[in-house]
Amino acid sequence: MRALVKPLEGPGLDLRDVPEPTPGRGEVKIKVMRAGLCGTDLHILSWDDFAAAHVKAGQTIGHEFYGEIVELGPDVAEGEGQGQFHVGQRVSVEGHVVCGHCRNCRAGNRHMCPNTVSIGVDCDGAFADYVVVPVTNLWVQPDEIDPELGALFDPLGNAVHTAFQFPLTAEDVLVTGAGPIGIMCAAIARHAGARNVVLTDINDDRLELAKAIGGVVGINTARDNLRDHFASLGMTEGFDVGLEISGAPIAMSQMIDVCAHGAKIALLGLPARQYAIDWNSLISHMLTLKGVYGRAMFDTWFRATYLMTGSEKFREQIRSVITHRFAPENWEEAFETARSGCAGKIILEWND
Repeated sequence: MRALVKPLEGPGLDLRDVPEPTPGRGEVKIKVMRAGLCGTDLHILSWDDFAAAHVKAGQTIGHEFYGEIVELGPDVAEGEGQGQFHVGQRVSVEGHVVCGHCRNCRAGNRHMCPNTVSIGVDCDGAFADYVVVPVTNLWVQPDEIDPELGALFDPLGNAVHTAFQFPLTAEDVLVTGAGPIGIMCAAIARHAGARNVVLTDINDDRLELAKAIGGVVGINTARDNLRDHFASLGMTEGFDVGLEISGAPIAMSQMIDVCAHGAKIALLGLPARQYAIDWNSLISHMLTLKGVYGRAMFDTWFRATYLMTGSEKFREQIRSVITHRFAPENWEEAFETARSGCAGKIILEWND
């Protein structure tokens, strides 16, 4: 089968023929239909410190995907419904494989497992015709979720997990970072009934992409001061909820500055390096900061599915973050497009 492989411990990838995988105990084999390109994949391509600590030579990468079950492992019982599986079902896959026996796993907080292994990072992934994954990581998708929407469930799950850390209805919400997840967060906030949703970035192309989400105010903070927009938004004291998606120190600093006293901030964006925070303002303004990672298994997936199946308008808003679609043979162009900073979500079309 075709697979996009890390050939050596160093920069680069290679699309090559590799043996098809066979599911073992507790596993299923999936024919990959669509897969999303993620920032993590760019790190693996360039071979930074993160990639060197996780990825092995010869490993297939890719972790955002949707496909069809084609084979069940020897001890996987065939059945119907969420949690029961059969050949022919269409599924998205939770990319974090947890241990099941640590304190958090046993307490029902599997997204906090310290022993998490990531598909496509720590083990073979889904930039391939077929992939084998644990049956416990499957999420059966309803008919309303087509292959490319199903491939978005990993980043959509990040957005849902982040956005619903705090109540959004009738609140003024600031989202920093207009990449695909930031745009999804803005769409969720609007759908949940936020009063104002402001999305910031320093890239006009990405802010233009966000216009597909009606009612979201996009602001380029390289040119505009957020406080200058308070009057037109009917705001006086600042934002009630902040969703920090960019990982940029200046965005975090701006967010602290424009949040109202007592505001709540969820942080998903991972910074490239450590940076200083104005702790005096954070403490005296009584702000709440909460780190967010991955998705709450599987509460987030229920929420994401209900949001998507409950509104065709919302589904198309989420689909709007997809700007490019490539065949696997054109993976180099796909990665270069992603690195340009002018694209939204990029999809690799493996099989129909």
